[in-house]
Amino acid sequence: MSEDGSNSALLVIGIGGAVALPGIFIGPLGGVLGDRLDRRKLVIVIDVFMAILAFVFALLVHMNLIEIWHAYLYALIAGSCESIKMPVRHALVANSVPPKDISNAFATSVLTIPGTRMIGPFIGGVIVSSFGFFWNFTIEAFLYLGTALWLLPMSIEYAGTKTEEQTFNLRRMFPDVFDGFKYLWQKQKSLSFLILLSSVPNIICQPVLFLLPLYTASVLNRGADFGGYLLAVNGAGGLFMVLFLSAFGFPSKRGLLCIIAALISASFTLLLSQTVWIPLAFFVLAAFGATQTAFRTTTGVLTQTLTDDSYRVRVMSVYRVVAGMVVIFGIGVGLMTDFTSLRWTIGTMGLIAILIAGLFLVLFPVVRNQE
Repeated sequence: MSEDGSNSALLVIGIGGAVALPGIFIGPLGGVLGDRLDRRKLVIVIDVFMAILAFVFALLVHMNLIEIWHAYLYALIAGSCESIKMPVRHALVANSVPPKDISNAFATSVLTIPGTRMIGPFIGGVIVSSFGFFWNFTIEAFLYLGTALWLLPMSIEYAGTKTEEQTFNLRRMFPDVFDGFKYLWQKQKSLSFLILLSSVPNIICQPVLFLLPLYTASVLNRGADFGGYLLAVNGAGGLFMVLFLSAFGFPSKRGLLCIIAALISASFTLLLSQTVWIPLAFFVLAAFGATQTAFRTTTGVLTQTLTDDSYRVRVMSVYRVVAGMVVIFGIGVGLMTDFTSLRWTIGTMGLIAILIAGLFLVLFPVVRNQE
């Protein structure tokens, strides 16, 4: 933040973009690794690597050797690991429970995402303010190690048995990537269009969260750190939605639920652009988090239940490719914000998202009727 209280939107979006960018390039390759290697062992290896990386970063902080490019490098590496690990973790849910329990199991597994978004900023702020960044990254390293240890006894008895052709072969890496896209388009047409629809929450609306520090400072006239409270409320809305879906299940028309969730999320984005009253901002961001989570949880369940196990991670990784496009869109968002205003930018995002979701509602029955 500059001395006059303004921020460059491009700089604010930068770190979020650095985390998302690897999904475009690493995601498809990670999908092949997840479908060809032992998924449980792959996640363990990544978590151990991330623990080492976090501890190295903590040491750099402790020795006062940190520069801003270190933060971007750390975000890029972390984003690369997440682009591989997250689809594999989702596939492990389907591999560890009976097929009839996949829906509830997947919804329950998603609890960690809005949950950490809700309490993460608060706990991270307490750790940094009380103990410093060194202990923040040291604790992060131990959490990665704890996750790896937790996975050691995990049973994946419902994983499909790999044939010799389905084992990892470096020479088949890129043909396997293209085979995954071919399978998605030819065998899972509804999922193909659903992935396109995911551009609404994952590309067009997602920069709202990146822009919260600017929104709180320039629209709500509060300190930029107030954005942490708004982010926590956003996570609380997502957590409520996951608990609701876990308790009451999904409707029969899950594809229609995805379209409606995307449309409502877009509408709340537009509403946020006109919101200057703090209580209403809290409500809008909580509802925004709930609809975003409803979309992502429902699409995840559809993907897990419709996809053959031998293609499961590759299909999930395509979502990471789409989500990574938020970097390109985010650059446009940042430029528009710097040259116009934040409220105009968020309003434009909402209008574009409403248009796309509305077109899917009217023109894509293959998605609307998917059960």
